[in-house]
Amino acid sequence: DTAEANAMGYIASLKEYGIELSREEYFAKYFGMRCAEFLASVGVSHEDIPNVRRRKIELYPTFFNTVTLNESLWQWCQMLRRGGVKVWIVSTGHIDNISNVMRYLNIDGNVDGIITGDDVAHPKPSPECFLKAMDIVGVTPAETIIFEDSELGLEAARRSGAAYVRINLR
Repeated sequence: DTAEANAMGYIASLKEYGIELSREEYFAKYFGMRCAEFLASVGVSHEDIPNVRRRKIELYPTFFNTVTLNESLWQWCQMLRRGGVKVWIVSTGHIDNISNVMRYLNIDGNVDGIITGDDVAHPKPSPECFLKAMDIVGVTPAETIIFEDSELGLEAARRSGAAYVRINLR
């Protein structure tokens, strides 16, 4: 669960640019949005989006004390991997953020692939990210199960045609 660390990283970086955003507002309106879309919607200028994004990436690890691993889900996925099932992370996040968290949790190297927001043209709720992972693995939606924690991700999972499970982190 990186939601709190992401929220705090965004809130801190936005504050440096004079934009106040509460934790509650972030989770109610923006959780699960792609970074550039989110930053534009809270009033960051097109020119400043790369700078705010970079600053958020810098600040993000300072909030890793709020990151938790869903141990039950992780152990289940690792059991499936031992049985030959492919386990992928499909996220709207940036690869640097994903890699840093995986190292922090000591789980890097324990997935078969990662699709990030940078790997697709259309963010969630488009199913493109899930369909791309399925295409790379060589499976159909009928052979796939998706675990999601955001409304946008759940909609993308539904649109992909795969089975999906809502993960409640809070």
